[in-house]
Amino acid sequence: MSHNMPGAEPPVNEDMEDPIFTFGVIADIQYADIDDGYNYVKTRMRYYRNSLSLLQGAIREWSSEPDTPQFILQLGDLIDGYNVAHKSSETSLKKVLTEIEKLKVPVHHIWGNHEFYNFTRQQLMESILNSSRLPDTSTTSSEDGGDPLDSFYAYHFSPSSKFRLLLIDSYDLSVIGRDPSSDKYVKSSRLLRQKNPNEDKNSPKDLPETRFVQFNGGISAAQLSWITEVLEESDKNDEKVMVAGHLPVHPKSTDPVCLTWNYLEVLDLLQSHPCVVAYFSGHDHDGGYFQDQCGIHHVTFNGIIETPPDSQAFGTMHIYEDKMVLRGRGLIPERTLLYRKS
Repeated sequence: MSHNMPGAEPPVNEDMEDPIFTFGVIADIQYADIDDGYNYVKTRMRYYRNSLSLLQGAIREWSSEPDTPQFILQLGDLIDGYNVAHKSSETSLKKVLTEIEKLKVPVHHIWGNHEFYNFTRQQLMESILNSSRLPDTSTTSSEDGGDPLDSFYAYHFSPSSKFRLLLIDSYDLSVIGRDPSSDKYVKSSRLLRQKNPNEDKNSPKDLPETRFVQFNGGISAAQLSWITEVLEESDKNDEKVMVAGHLPVHPKSTDPVCLTWNYLEVLDLLQSHPCVVAYFSGHDHDGGYFQDQCGIHHVTFNGIIETPPDSQAFGTMHIYEDKMVLRGRGLIPERTLLYRKS
């Protein structure tokens, strides 16, 4: 079941033109082999086992599309943090990856907070979830001033001439996934204490800036300067760049409690480069959408984990010369997204 949002353009006629390429997008699967439960604030049901069935459904639909997607963009939180208590992180990851691999196309993985609940950064770097090792990707050579403990996971690739996808590390500054002896951990811990006096650092209770919670993170100066270099090159080459991170960067595309800590800096950077046409994120399971004043489309994808078993939540992005068309399923609406005028 797909539906159009008020104000969104109707989907284009399939027969008008072939897309240059297509890719699948899915977010926050958070699989665990446990009974259904509630979200952190006890307002929404989470379907831990059924998330695997919805993933299987998405894989089946993608395989049956006239053009199999060129790749899948997995926006983070592949398995749930509850796996840690059940000592099932490896088993659950294997189950989920077995399903995804049935599609036989590359999968680009972003790391969300639940990746860091289950694994250390070092384990992730050495795992299949490190998709920066796929062919034709350009990764950051920066080791952040030389300390490997402070390196970030970000890379880019060009799926077709004049188009680029840039994956960024939303938990570069964070107290989850960072070694407690690293500079970034110390800095993040200090910031969190300043901004969030609550005993439970995951609680936004009474905070003027609700995003300063432990399940979020930020982008370091080193990563911002690396992103700048990539975007300057894309501006020069007249490319269209889609940026993706686990955490949203625009307050109108999400519940503000889900925002990147230093979203204003990130937003300012993206808006100052005409090549940037879209920013894709997950994390906020309700999803969201906003086109900012510079014409960048901020698409927050609904989380599979809170999608009822009789619905769905994934999409296929069709890329054309003048627009992107998101063909959403279930909770994700169809959208025609025209590129910003530079």
